Amino acid sequence: MAVSPARVFASLIPATGGVCGNMDELELNYTAKRASSPPRSPARRVEVTGSAELSSPPDRAALAVSVASSKESVNDAANSVTRRLEYILQTARQHGVKEEDTVVTKHIQREGDLYRMQAEVSVVFSDFEKMECVRSVLIEKLDKSVCVGDPQFSHSEGCLSLLRRRVCVAAVETARLKAKEVCNVLGQALGRPLLVREEDSREWTCGQQESVALPLTLQQKVGQMTVWASSRVFVTFELRPKDGTRKNL
Repeated sequence: MAVSPARVFASLIPATGGVCGNMDELELNYTAKRASSPPRSPARRVEVTGSAELSSPPDRAALAVSVASSKESVNDAANSVTRRLEYILQTARQHGVKEEDTVVTKHIQREGDLYRMQAEVSVVFSDFEKMECVRSVLIEKLDKSVCVGDPQFSHSEGCLSLLRRRVCVAAVETARLKAKEVCNVLGQALGRPLLVREEDSREWTCGQQESVALPLTLQQKVGQMTVWASSRVFVTFELRPKDGTRKNL
């Protein structure tokens, strides 16, 4: 029986969009897979807060000394004040006071038939014991025409700036020690800091105390003007496994 030959016909139908379309489809599929893949777990970390309080006594004391004299002539009033003024300045220089720490102001006015000359010397001390010594000498040696005031204590800007930096650093150190202890409990190692933020800072003084019968001592006056500062910080540290734990993993 004769077998008739069979013929097969086939054709290749190109995909829609051609080669470029296929590439675009592959890229979209790859992007979709990446988007649908689970996100990476965030880095392990420990978050703590730390606080600190520090104080700083005043580093400056201003002493005001005033001189006054009333005379019938301007020259007599000026000469009377000048003699006492020179003694005040000389006493300050003998105790190591620099010229830039001394300010002298003068004022003259007429009161009826008399001329009244007034002068004031303001001296800034950084050594409080030296200030007390100068004050005692002036009170002892000069007459009632010279008025030696009470010292006025204050803080220089550099002193306050140093206090603010110190208390902030102390708060960060407190947070670091706290985080380190937490890591020890968890059997982990403390890594590098990831975030440091100061959340609160305050300053205050003790203020005036209730009036007492006895005058305040030098230390009590300094204590009244002592400035206190506090700081609270928030710190995030990286949490790392210890070397032994890492090897076991």
